[in-house]
Amino acid sequence: MHPLALLPELLLLVGALSALVLGSFVPRRRQWLPRLVAVAALLASGAAAGVGLAGPVRLVYSGTFTVDTATGVVRLVVAASTLLVIGLGVDELADDVRESETYALLLLSAAGAMLLAGASDLLVLAVAFLLTSVPLYGLIGLPRTPGAGEAALKTYLLGALFGIVMLLGVTLLYGLAGGTTYAELGQGLGRAPSAALAVGVVAVLGGLLFESGAVPAHFWVPDAAQGTGATAAAFLTTVPKVGALLATYRFVDALPGPLRWWLLVGVVAAASMTLGNLAAYSQRDPRRLLGWSTVSQVGYLLLPVAVAGHSDLARPALLVYLAAYAVTNLGAFAVTAAFPQRRDLSAYRGLGRSRPALAAALLVCLLGLVGTPPTAVFAGKLLVSAAAWDGGAAWLVVVLVVNSVASLFYYLRWIAPLYERGLGTERTARGAFVPRPWAARAAVAAAVCSVVLGVLTGLASRLAAS
Repeated sequence: MHPLALLPELLLLVGALSALVLGSFVPRRRQWLPRLVAVAALLASGAAAGVGLAGPVRLVYSGTFTVDTATGVVRLVVAASTLLVIGLGVDELADDVRESETYALLLLSAAGAMLLAGASDLLVLAVAFLLTSVPLYGLIGLPRTPGAGEAALKTYLLGALFGIVMLLGVTLLYGLAGGTTYAELGQGLGRAPSAALAVGVVAVLGGLLFESGAVPAHFWVPDAAQGTGATAAAFLTTVPKVGALLATYRFVDALPGPLRWWLLVGVVAAASMTLGNLAAYSQRDPRRLLGWSTVSQVGYLLLPVAVAGHSDLARPALLVYLAAYAVTNLGAFAVTAAFPQRRDLSAYRGLGRSRPALAAALLVCLLGLVGTPPTAVFAGKLLVSAAAWDGGAAWLVVVLVVNSVASLFYYLRWIAPLYERGLGTERTARGAFVPRPWAARAAVAAAVCSVVLGVLTGLASRLAAS
């Protein structure tokens, strides 16, 4: 037994329950207490994950959960990202009637994302899928607006559909392999009929693609990002994907030949990159634009998954890109949280002169999502490209480069108004933009982290090469 192997996840579960119970007994003006509990739980979970990184690689609970460097890194990224989400959402949530419920849902979904990352058993994967996605439905609908209600319903229906499909796949693979752990899948599926094996694998992948927001299970992402509050939008476009993409990597890596799983994942990656970027072109709402941008970013993140087992670079590249994407995407969402009423790209005209620090943070994050040096996403894209090339998927590198260049256009449609010239003082005076303070601080902090992480990754790569 390894009772402390799931300590980071257990700390989040305890924190979620404590925040929920405490929020039921304290008056609304003191809802900062559940917030404090949530922050403490995330800090404790992150510390436990950091300590666990020094431990050996091991399979625990009868081989159903993997504790290794990848699990440790994702735990840290999930804990840090959820902390940043709470930070950028303080202005929106403070004294809200649903504040403690929001923190409980955030922690529960974050625990599910951590569980997804380490799952090495189909049944654990299914439980982690539910723990991650079910709190999301409530989180999206909490603002109780028509847009939030529609987005919550769409996310719930798609989640239920892909969840059922995933469970059917789990059942089919269990019948073919005679077991549900990944070790048993590797041994038992080698002699399985190809058609039945393909159906089972595609069904399980369907659930994971819903969780990560990749094509063809992506339709809920832009609607949810636009319809719900800024806190929930930032969370759902970041944290569940971090766990789901590592879970996809582990699952694909465990599959036996001779079917060409890498080609299937590669096609999904190319479709996500291309469709996400094409759909983002016509968006005027910043959050909807970032929602479609998320779909394209998941496509980039699927490159190392496509070459799982074919390149030693694949796993470290995925981990670096996951951390880079999380901090950069949250930085961009933090700016929209700072100005929740500005729901059109033209509403940001003059921000560069009125609030230069905040405009610079947005500039760094948007160019970072394109993949401009020295940001962290640039380092991530470089590493996933090297992994794909090394794994024999050079065509995916070409698709990534073309899509990255193409994405510059719609990010520039947001950047250009920031520094537009010839505007009157009503657009450029400091009082023209009054940001929410916590969200503004979170945006600047995320932008700084994106650059620092990019520089550190570059230095580490040079040292490793020498």
